[in-house]
Amino acid sequence: MKISELPGDEDSGVTCRTYVFQNESHTLGNALKCIINRYEDVQFCGYTVPHPAEDKMHFRIQTQETPALEVLKRGLKDLQKVCDHTIQSFEKEDY
Repeated sequence: MKISELPGDEDSGVTCRTYVFQNESHTLGNALKCIINRYEDVQFCGYTVPHPAEDKMHFRIQTQETPALEVLKRGLKDLQKVCDHTIQSFEKEDY
């Protein structure tokens, strides 16, 4: 997964950033948004897929004080934990 920052956020400080995820869509965007929106310091978190023909997703984070990149990293780690738990729970069942 390739992630870059959308240019133009430099004047808003480190607490407000838009990240561009290449080769990602609503699947990651919605799951990550749901996790990050629960964090106490987050004022806004959302995503868009600019156009269906483009294989990218824009992910926006605005916080009170915590750097947006720190929140993004935490969100990705927490999402990984949720996925790991889901896989482990599924594998415990006899299917």
